[in-house]
Amino acid sequence: MTSTTLVIFVLVYAGMILGGLPYLQLDRTGVALLGAIALVATGAVPEKAAAGAVDLATILLLFSFMVVSAQMRLGGFYGHVTRWLAGLALAPPALLGALVAVVAVLSAVFSNDVVCLAMAPLLADACARRGLDPRPFLLGLACAANVGSAATLIGNPQNILIGQALSLPFSGYLAAATPPVLVGLLLTWAILAGLHRGRWEAPPAPGPAAAPPADEPPLDLWQTGKGLAVTAVLLVLFLAAPWPRELTALGAAGLLLTSRRMHSRQVLGLVDWELLVLFVGLFVVNHALQATGLPARAVEALAARGVDLSRPAPLFGATFLLSNVVSNVPAVMLLLPVATHPVAGTLLALVSTLAGNLLVVGSIANIIVVDAAARRGIRIDWRTHARVGLPVTAATLAVAALFLAWRAGGS
Repeated sequence: MTSTTLVIFVLVYAGMILGGLPYLQLDRTGVALLGAIALVATGAVPEKAAAGAVDLATILLLFSFMVVSAQMRLGGFYGHVTRWLAGLALAPPALLGALVAVVAVLSAVFSNDVVCLAMAPLLADACARRGLDPRPFLLGLACAANVGSAATLIGNPQNILIGQALSLPFSGYLAAATPPVLVGLLLTWAILAGLHRGRWEAPPAPGPAAAPPADEPPLDLWQTGKGLAVTAVLLVLFLAAPWPRELTALGAAGLLLTSRRMHSRQVLGLVDWELLVLFVGLFVVNHALQATGLPARAVEALAARGVDLSRPAPLFGATFLLSNVVSNVPAVMLLLPVATHPVAGTLLALVSTLAGNLLVVGSIANIIVVDAAARRGIRIDWRTHARVGLPVTAATLAVAALFLAWRAGGS
């Protein structure tokens, strides 16, 4: 069955690279699911082994925070924050700085993809009303969301996976990641502000001011307050209580679903079920490959040639490369078995996340922002993004490398 497993693995990861498979109407989620189905159907992975390969704790934690984020969006929180930011009487560079700071904090708690999905359309409209070029602000939204989400173990899907798989303490990771993330955010703002110095203005949008998107509800103080209160309690428990994070978060999700005013259909409709299915499929596919023993032999062969992936420097390079080839979640799943060094968890989380700013396809947050801009006639092509993404990625990864080298030297 080794050859069958290897062929299916190669096809699945080719789909991760290409975003699908030629001649088939499959995206990355469809490819991962089809690969898992093929492995079980051919007997390469027994049914019980497939079920056991799925890290239920990671799935539960990911689902729970999707529910929390859905609560905040349905309560109009993101729209309110975006409109408040847009109304600040600040010069463009200062407004960009405020945007970067607020987006980073929100992304660290509520997930970068959700923040970009909710804020990008409103931000584009607000910039048009103020006569500002929306591109530096939209690029700032995407970059700050990626960098800010690296600060916690709940800021993005790959960090949730890393935290659960390696049993990283929430407070310990927060303390380790916060310094490079803060410096990275400052550099992100400086790069964006420098690149757009003197070029902030844009012709006013023709016609009346654009209305907020129909699917972005007005602020509901009760629902927003409920979501914020539950989130605050969750963070305190993560920092101070010894309880399993996935069960604590699941209880919070259940509390939010128990509502007299907000139908569960609305909340569950905003859950990213495709991402959950992608995780399930990749868990099975990666388990099948690990069971063949091929990855362990490959790692040993590389170590014999002086490339020991368990060491920080080679792991840093492999994480950056794979994150930009197959995207960050599949890359992290591949590299978790060699994440044995004391700083490996922090390294995987920081590098896989910060690498997402390099290209438009490097993270879902980038794609969300670019698509939202395109729907409003704002063109952000790969060159426009790379002009910002390349220096931001280089600067933030350099900071992360220096910090990780210092941590590794002291461990």
